[in-house]
Amino acid sequence: MSNGSAAIVQKLWNYCNVLRDAGLSYGDYLEQLTYLLFLKMAHERTQPPFNQPPIIPADLDWPSLFEYEGIPLEHH
Repeated sequence: MSNGSAAIVQKLWNYCNVLRDAGLSYGDYLEQLTYLLFLKMAHERTQPPFNQPPIIPADLDWPSLFEYEGIPLEHH
């Protein structure tokens, strides 16, 4: 595994640890992280060099997550 891939895997496991420590079960945090990865990948496909039309509504896409923190982010 390359250093870049290993860093991504480690970062993902770190997020898993944070969610687990917050009381989420394996199934819950797997669902949450899968959804976040989906949003991030869908957003990246709208950027160069792909420039594809978005498949996620603007109020629910990856950049919309940065408008919130804490409980409002969880509700969003």
